[in-house]
Amino acid sequence: MPPRQRQVSSIDSYNYLVFLPDRVHADAGDVYDGLRLRNEIQQLLLPTILFLHGAGERGSNLDNLKRHGVAKIVEQQPDFPFIVISPQCPRGEYWNVDRLSALLDEVIASYPIDPDRVYLTGLSMGGYGTWHLAAAQPERFAAIAPICGGGNPQAARNLKNLPVWAFHGAKDNVVPLSESEIMVSALKARDGNVKFTVYPEANHDSWTQTYNNPELYKWFLQHGRQQAVG
Repeated sequence: MPPRQRQVSSIDSYNYLVFLPDRVHADAGDVYDGLRLRNEIQQLLLPTILFLHGAGERGSNLDNLKRHGVAKIVEQQPDFPFIVISPQCPRGEYWNVDRLSALLDEVIASYPIDPDRVYLTGLSMGGYGTWHLAAAQPERFAAIAPICGGGNPQAARNLKNLPVWAFHGAKDNVVPLSESEIMVSALKARDGNVKFTVYPEANHDSWTQTYNNPELYKWFLQHGRQQAVG
């Protein structure tokens, strides 16, 4: 079976995998690698997930991103109803807000992405990246789903109006459950729109059952950017 995702190199942000649903993929031709899609394809604006991997997938081999998370899911589901952008963080580095922001600008200009339906999620190191990027630029996202990560509770005020669904394993021995609990508590204290799922028996891998759950994607699609309707 041919790969469902194409590899794209970027000078200004991160190299990434891009998945386009079949109905776009069939018409896109050779318009990948940062080129703008043809005008007729641009009219098909689609919901999009930005997926941030964990520390173990850092490096320069984009195929490693397919081990876990949304980048793994779309290899198995060609009818997945979202565009998926999966950047790769270089070895020894952590997710950088400025580079992720540049990546978002790049992909929104290159693919038929609905800017009012961009969803952010990540696991472990990517969970931290999700909290940090969303807190820095909450206006860019319709909803976020950080998994076994953590963030700065002082930044929770920036997330007050952004729908959040956080996930963590109760027996996580890599990132303590308290990391998510702190952020969720800070959001609740500010009357934030937050849901929190704790898996009682899960260790660090709380992402497999999360990303395999269709309810997550249904929940994403219930939300659009606040300023789009306000």
